[in-house]
Amino acid sequence: MRCPGCGDQENRVVDSRVIEDGRAIRRRRECSVCLRRFTTFERIEESPLMVEKRSGERELFDPSKLYGGIAAAMKNRPITELEIQKVVNEIEESLRLHGSEVRSAEIGALVLRHLREIDKVGYLRFASVHKYFEHAEDFEREVADLRIDPESP
Repeated sequence: MRCPGCGDQENRVVDSRVIEDGRAIRRRRECSVCLRRFTTFERIEESPLMVEKRSGERELFDPSKLYGGIAAAMKNRPITELEIQKVVNEIEESLRLHGSEVRSAEIGALVLRHLREIDKVGYLRFASVHKYFEHAEDFEREVADLRIDPESP
């Protein structure tokens, strides 16, 4: 690491701190030549995560879209923005562990698994969009599944 003051490469780490929920490290360094202190950051360089849409089109994964969809389903429900962000982070982490490309249907299924544990009404709202509900019977069938599924809290 070059010193931004004198350009020398000899320096030592004075302090290291984990930041961004463990996704980065902040290091304070001191140049061995001019004694100037400077800060560096280390982050994992992630490969892009691609999403294959139902139409076959591919696009970059955008966590803000996932957040927006979950937030819409949970509108006026007893869940905080922080809880929604936690779900988004868990889903993104899970997706990245399985490769660099994922189908949008898989993302929807992961969201449904999380929402089923958190809030049944939010689950039904999200399911109605994800599963293309067209009739009242679609809701009735899903509610019945919620009631009889022993895995459901």
